[in-house]
Amino acid sequence: MLNIPRIDLTDAGILLAGARQKADEIGIPMCIAIVDESGNLVAFERMDGGKITSITIAIDKAYTAAAAKRATHEYGQASQPGAAAYGINSAIGGRLMVVAGGLPLLVNGAVVGGIGISSGTPAQDQAVAQAGIDHFLAQQPPTGDKG
Repeated sequence: MLNIPRIDLTDAGILLAGARQKADEIGIPMCIAIVDESGNLVAFERMDGGKITSITIAIDKAYTAAAAKRATHEYGQASQPGAAAYGINSAIGGRLMVVAGGLPLLVNGAVVGGIGISSGTPAQDQAVAQAGIDHFLAQQPPTGDKG
């Protein structure tokens, strides 16, 4: 039997709050998606003014980051012509995202979820995703164990 660590709704709220704070700081209303370790949606927020087209993109960025256990910008580099993962963005119905803004959430070395951000530039999306993770990790006990 497996014991699989995963985020819960409270954790997702913390991630959302950190991402929202950074998005407000930079003045870009974002779509923010939080998924569990398997890429299943736990929470989503479209800030007032977040792009409609960014809803699915944010969800798929979070999905890619958690399920593939890899940041989406890393797939962007690896999916270029001549690279080892060229064309991977067309895998699983085109759901794998290769644009920055999706990050896996690691706790004690295990991927427990992911965050996906969309509506800004790739650099803005990634900064907001990182802010969500940083906010979450800053609230964890020193051992990283939630008890």
